Amino acid sequence: MTSLDKPTEDAQRDARAVTEAALFEAFGGLRGMIETVLPGLLFVTIYTINKDLHSAAIAALGVSILLVVVRLVMKGTVKHAFSGVFGVAFGVVFAMMTGNAKDFYLPGMLYTLGLALAYLVTTLAGVPLIGLILGPVFKENLSWRTRNPGRKKAYAKASYAWGLILLAKCAILFPLYWWGDTTQFGWVLIALKIPPFLLAVWLTWVFLAKAPPPIDVFAEMEAAEKAEQDRKSATRSAE
Repeated sequence: MTSLDKPTEDAQRDARAVTEAALFEAFGGLRGMIETVLPGLLFVTIYTINKDLHSAAIAALGVSILLVVVRLVMKGTVKHAFSGVFGVAFGVVFAMMTGNAKDFYLPGMLYTLGLALAYLVTTLAGVPLIGLILGPVFKENLSWRTRNPGRKKAYAKASYAWGLILLAKCAILFPLYWWGDTTQFGWVLIALKIPPFLLAVWLTWVFLAKAPPPIDVFAEMEAAEKAEQDRKSATRSAE
């Protein structure tokens, strides 16, 4: 390795580190995954043991609320925990209304299907959803659309990956929802919570790590503002 190679490798390493940190922030990391899985896991465990829909639903809703409280006490980001509460609450309402334990999972499945279609449709429209999600995290907003074509291509690949992975997940779950045993369906759904998510996040990391670095539009705005202030100061001094 020559001295000219080292800066390039260091820049690539820094870009990967920034990408990892951004993905961790955007998708909640390990804690976010726990908050996603735990209510459903508790529901299917209790229902498997006693076949009591009400106790399973109350326990799932209770633990999701507890996770939000813990986040608030620790002054952490609550968006993932709050989304979990809403998802569990909708599931509880559906299951209680129909008396069918499978319906506890139905809102989440419909959300997954809608999200899969959103990833694919927005990418076909030239505005890949993953770019809209991660753009603010990388401080680039929508600059990738017109000023960074290599990065837009990476976002498109990542969005297609998310869409297809989620569609594959739906292709497994919806037939089981209609024809599978309730407890077996619940355990399959729990088993499919994390692996597809991790695969999609990993592919996103791969695509973005190879893409051009993001354009920090916030830094550009600050630099432009500072330049304008300096110009006005110089003008006043000259007067």
